[in-house]
Amino acid sequence: MIQRLARMSPLLVAFVVHFTCGSHLSAAAGERPHVLLICVDDLKPALGCYGDALAKTPNIDRLAARGTLFEKAYCNQAVCSPSRNALLVGLRSQTIGIYDLATNFRRAVPNAVTLPQHFKQHGYRTEALGKVFHVGHGNQDDAQSWSVPHWRSSANNYASGENRPEKSQDANAKGVAYEKADVADNAYPDGAVADEAVKRLQAAAERKEPFFLAVGFVKPHLPFCAPEKYWDAFDPEVFKAASRQTPPDGAPSYAPTNWGELRNYRGIPKDGPLPDDLQRTLIHGYYAATSYTDAQVGRVIDELDRLDLAPNTVIVLWGDHGWHLGDHGQWCKHTNYEQAARVPLIIAAPQQAAAGQRVPSVVESVDVFPTLCQLAGLPQPTAQKLDGISAVALLKNPAAQTKPAVFHAYPRTNEGRPLIGRAVRTDRHRLVEWKVPGAMADTAELELYDYQVDPGESRNLAAEQPEVVSELRAILSQIPEAKPQVVAQKKARGKGKFKRDE
Repeated sequence: MIQRLARMSPLLVAFVVHFTCGSHLSAAAGERPHVLLICVDDLKPALGCYGDALAKTPNIDRLAARGTLFEKAYCNQAVCSPSRNALLVGLRSQTIGIYDLATNFRRAVPNAVTLPQHFKQHGYRTEALGKVFHVGHGNQDDAQSWSVPHWRSSANNYASGENRPEKSQDANAKGVAYEKADVADNAYPDGAVADEAVKRLQAAAERKEPFFLAVGFVKPHLPFCAPEKYWDAFDPEVFKAASRQTPPDGAPSYAPTNWGELRNYRGIPKDGPLPDDLQRTLIHGYYAATSYTDAQVGRVIDELDRLDLAPNTVIVLWGDHGWHLGDHGQWCKHTNYEQAARVPLIIAAPQQAAAGQRVPSVVESVDVFPTLCQLAGLPQPTAQKLDGISAVALLKNPAAQTKPAVFHAYPRTNEGRPLIGRAVRTDRHRLVEWKVPGAMADTAELELYDYQVDPGESRNLAAEQPEVVSELRAILSQIPEAKPQVVAQKKARGKGKFKRDE
């Protein structure tokens, strides 16, 4: 076999290996595997299994111990809707041309087949609970993707009425930024989602048909509301404000976020930095909310185990993007920087990959779609050419190299010009190219960071290392030019402009 492969072209070798591996995986499972896709909003790799000493996440850590953890996984845009489009449609926002929250992906790719829709077309029962697609800001769920209507909790984000948004003429006004309440887990939406997920798994065990169950948890998204036991699990004194409170030296003035999302919450200053004690409380709240969601993840996986469904279920845990916790003086997501772009990704594929593996290679959200297709023995969709590639080779051999770089983007408006910051991230570097879509390359403003010598992104090195810039721009040129936003923005933003914190 090896000698025959050596005489083939590289492209043909790749096809043979992909076909052989896909057939072997499907046969090895004996029957089509179930899929449990767990999506967590705003979850950065602040997890014990990722080496965070402050985190208390025993359930996600247990999942990592039975699966494969991807150490350098990246979203394709650090904001909810475009990031989820990348996962569920398999296309980057640069390919679709949608960078905002309000525009549904089918405005740009009406005939696209989503990840759950593809499984549905191949005989799976597909169900969604909680936040899977981005619903809100004028956007809606995708009914074509699900066998039954999407389920959403009716629980309130706040346990106390006094913490909820006050009546205001400002539609963006929020309640308080955090809440610590003596309530049961299911008093908040994520606990109710876990309750429903347990019921759906029990029903699935009775039906004896392959299922694709997407479970979306919203915490640690703002507001940081969690039952008090998750707050009390931490000593508040362990949380410290970020050591660097300014943007990278030499970065474009528009590249950082102005974290307007957080500023809409009651009690948060409308401008200027946050007081140190408030920073520490918000960080505490983020970790408490993460622990709360970890407990809900644990409940779902424990029920999967109790029902003896786990041996034939592929579990994926994915965070839609990271979150700035005061580093560089920034909060929330909405940037191309490491803290916003890096995400947790864990895949447990029983009978198809060893347990407790760690993959050091870069991967991106668009890789999940083709990976799940191969794990289930399904062809890739023909309605759209997926931007990602299967990571099954990395599940088989974590030391393998499948791609040299991953890509993400973020929009900004600078001096009235709608810019797209296209980023390429390799194992060592990140280059961001800021320019108007379609404009000449020499009009771009550049950022370059070297994570081997400067893991904290303290200085833009683009002007000092032109040879590295050239290498990375050559990689960036291998993907199509970013499309402009496909529809006009909401009136509040102005036509063709992007709010910095969306």
